[in-house]
Amino acid sequence: MEKIANLKIRITGVVQGVGFRPFVYRLATELGLKGYVLNSESGVVIEVEGEKEKLEEFLLRLQEEKPPISKIYSLEYKFLPKKHYLSFEIRKSEKSGKIQVSVLPDLATCEDCLRELFNLNDRRYRYPFINCTNCGPRFTIIERLPYDRPNTTMKEFKMCNLCKREYEDPSNRRFHAQPNACPICGPYVTFVNEKKEKIAEKEDAIRLTIEYLEKGKIIALKGLGGFHLICDATNEKAVKELRKRKQREEKPFAVMFPDFETTKKYAYISSLEKRALKSVESPIVILEKKENTDLAYSISPENKTIGAFLPYTPLHHIILKDFGKPIVATSANLTDEPIIKENEEAISIIGKIADAALIHNRRIARRCDDSVVRIMAGRQIPIRRSRGFAPLPVILPFELKRPVLALGVHMKNTIAVAKGNKVYISQHIGDIDNPKAERFFEEVIKDMLSLFEVEPQVVVCDRHPFYYSTKFGEKRFKEKLVKVYHHHAHIISVMAENEVPLKEKVIGLAFDGTGYGKDGTIWGGEFLIAEYTKFERAFHLKTFKLPGGDKAVKEPYRVAVSLLLEAGIDPETILKKVEKRKIRFIRQMIEKEINTATTSSMGRLFDGVAAILGIRNVVSYHAQAAILLEQIALNSQEKEYYQFDILNKEIDWKPVITQTIKDLKKGVSISCIAKKFHNTIVEIGLQVSLSLREKFGINIVAFSGGVFQNKILTESLTKRLEKENFRVLLHQLVPPNDGGISLGQAVYGGLFEKNY
Repeated sequence: MEKIANLKIRITGVVQGVGFRPFVYRLATELGLKGYVLNSESGVVIEVEGEKEKLEEFLLRLQEEKPPISKIYSLEYKFLPKKHYLSFEIRKSEKSGKIQVSVLPDLATCEDCLRELFNLNDRRYRYPFINCTNCGPRFTIIERLPYDRPNTTMKEFKMCNLCKREYEDPSNRRFHAQPNACPICGPYVTFVNEKKEKIAEKEDAIRLTIEYLEKGKIIALKGLGGFHLICDATNEKAVKELRKRKQREEKPFAVMFPDFETTKKYAYISSLEKRALKSVESPIVILEKKENTDLAYSISPENKTIGAFLPYTPLHHIILKDFGKPIVATSANLTDEPIIKENEEAISIIGKIADAALIHNRRIARRCDDSVVRIMAGRQIPIRRSRGFAPLPVILPFELKRPVLALGVHMKNTIAVAKGNKVYISQHIGDIDNPKAERFFEEVIKDMLSLFEVEPQVVVCDRHPFYYSTKFGEKRFKEKLVKVYHHHAHIISVMAENEVPLKEKVIGLAFDGTGYGKDGTIWGGEFLIAEYTKFERAFHLKTFKLPGGDKAVKEPYRVAVSLLLEAGIDPETILKKVEKRKIRFIRQMIEKEINTATTSSMGRLFDGVAAILGIRNVVSYHAQAAILLEQIALNSQEKEYYQFDILNKEIDWKPVITQTIKDLKKGVSISCIAKKFHNTIVEIGLQVSLSLREKFGINIVAFSGGVFQNKILTESLTKRLEKENFRVLLHQLVPPNDGGISLGQAVYGGLFEKNY
């Protein structure tokens, strides 16, 4: 495997004219790294090259040892292939005409404000809205550009004389800090009880919140981009009640810990995971949880991982410090609906979902859910890109020919607007399958076009005829509308963020659950030969029947019946926990092709195998069966894989099912079989990639699609391919799931000459 790599970092903040570049130079040379640092239109760009361990150390020390006067507002990084730099240098600044006005994400509370927050002698002691130029809300309070107080939701609060003096003093940390406020002139919190009565304000409201948490109650808590539902994460009864009320049966909840030291008691944390937890973006980080802690079992049932994050607003810090224990902090909404942002809406759920609410009187301009990341294959891979990251642009290595609006897809939707070499990706919108989500989707489109002053010449959507985003595009943008194939957009997105040059081809592995294909069937286990504006389907999983279409996603036993029948095995002898009448009904559907789609989906193959192994016949959240299959496989050190056949561009999975059943009958453990199945998919990825390299001479393999959220698959296949000297492209700026598709759509829309 290649030990030398390239780390590219883009930083926005107070990083020009404060000794930042000399600091970077000293740190890089001390670590023996090569590359450069330069000032750009939006901040600082750094490329360093060297051993992976040294690059990780550089990344950690960059934040910890930066000049005291410098401030980091955002830091996005990605690992790229080495470029053979001979030394480290400070380069001349990039000149690109005009400075681009950028809308910054919301920033986690800085150390200076935290010190003041808990300083008894400070005038902002325990003030839940303390902020300065270096931290606090941005994206969620801006109503329009330029970013001045009258253009934010803070316009409703007139600064007192002391705050105004700070705001107008160039030497003060709060100079032009638009949300600047204090207990005298700024927003304040109010507690609303079970009877929907506003019974306390300020410190009394916080005291009541803690009392309710200690009693096992569920509170709707207003944050930056919406409300959380919070409860005691060590109280099993409270967590179970939250699941029941939120109608979220088993999908893991995120847990907010009081501080980093506390988090270490509950989870194993690597250096890159530590950096992510403590970063200014403060996302939820998926960690391996420790056994035998006092966390409620129902937080992440049957799961070896936990979504952990730290307090990122002053109000969170105060509550966690006073409560002294971790809390569940999940979006305040019913499952699949957008996060609640209005006080009235939060009060309306008291008695239904929440027992009480802690609201405040600073309006939220736009919804913005928490971001989620997972460290895999030595990279930070977004699972959900939202608060802390949105709406930072992805910088392309080329200019687009025209401004574009990309509408995303149906699940995990984001939209994007693009012009020049920048693609601005929205916050997480989610699945568009109810009227509230539809309104949110349309609201974000209008907002992003206005905020970035984009008049699109082209609007891009998915080719699936039944997606709401597609129908919306057809209705609103008729002559401007361009349709892109789902899996091509996946691969374009990972190419773009990894700075693949124009006209370069890649071997694209697009593995997911559902996507409309060129032949009208549902694709999802695809090997593409792809460029930015065209692709060909080189290999794919052998197709199988999907009885009930979308119903098969929620009931994986249906997929299992289909796979077993195709492999010549009687499902009734294997699926012991499924009623025989149900199996016979599914068999009839398949045989008579009633409401039965055809698919090559890798995601559904994972689901079907999970059901065959008895892991899950019916799921309560998306991809649950596949996720649990991975969790069980983590218990095994098995190295072998099942045999498979490759004929006429099709990967025949039937021998895999046959061998799986043989192992089951021999009494081989479920964890061993699950691991062998993962190893098999890795082997398929390797063998097909080798074959395609031999045929096309392409040495770059790009991974995209929701299946690549699977850590075993992503890390093992990356390792095997790199051992064979492939360059592997992984997502590092946008999610591999459908949340990253709008980037691919936008790039296609900005580049194509003639649509397919």
